Amino acid sequence: MADHATTGPPSGVPTVASHRVAAHLRAEIISGTLPPGARIMQEELAARFGFSRLPVREALRILESEGLVTLRSNSGAWVAELGHQECIDIYKIRECVEPLAIAESIPNLRNADIQRLEVIQAEIDRGTEVERFLTLDRELHLLTYSGCRIEPLNAMVERFWNTTRQYRRAYTTAIGRDRLWVINAEHRLLIEAIKHMDVEGAKTTVWSHIRRTRLELIRHLSVDPATTTR
Repeated sequence: MADHATTGPPSGVPTVASHRVAAHLRAEIISGTLPPGARIMQEELAARFGFSRLPVREALRILESEGLVTLRSNSGAWVAELGHQECIDIYKIRECVEPLAIAESIPNLRNADIQRLEVIQAEIDRGTEVERFLTLDRELHLLTYSGCRIEPLNAMVERFWNTTRQYRRAYTTAIGRDRLWVINAEHRLLIEAIKHMDVEGAKTTVWSHIRRTRLELIRHLSVDPATTTR
């Protein structure tokens, strides 16, 4: 199949096909199936989906904008990697950014959203393996921000969650089940603040949750975790 067509959207405009490829790759990267630094072979993806290389390139540009993929001119595409100090710096930024996101979100959250938060946390409370915990933890936090109507802020928050995923995986593995009670307690405090429309309480909980994680990351992950996630 050729890389161009006589009709259709102009080059660079995402298509249904490109979003399909992006969704598939996004899931594999976030789950760790594709580890940091892994080479992404465009020809193999095109063959797997039965598409030309154009929607694959569009998909990679989408994922690059989300912080999941690194594109190198005349070289190719790789799953994005993040150095240890870069991760710590992003956590410092998150301590400032995410309290704003939760403050903007709470007035717009629905009862159904709060009920879903309770269901997610109930599953976390029962105990899960690391990958399931990471999936639920991501869903819970991004749901708490889902009422935010400031789109650049939403994009920033999700990008930071994407780029630091390898460190959350390594950190969760390192602390084991013994320290998960702290995370669960903070989640419960956050959900209670949301239920009572306590914006200041939610902001404080989010800030302390991220700050505590950053400080524990410094203690537990003194070396780059990339080698532990491959």
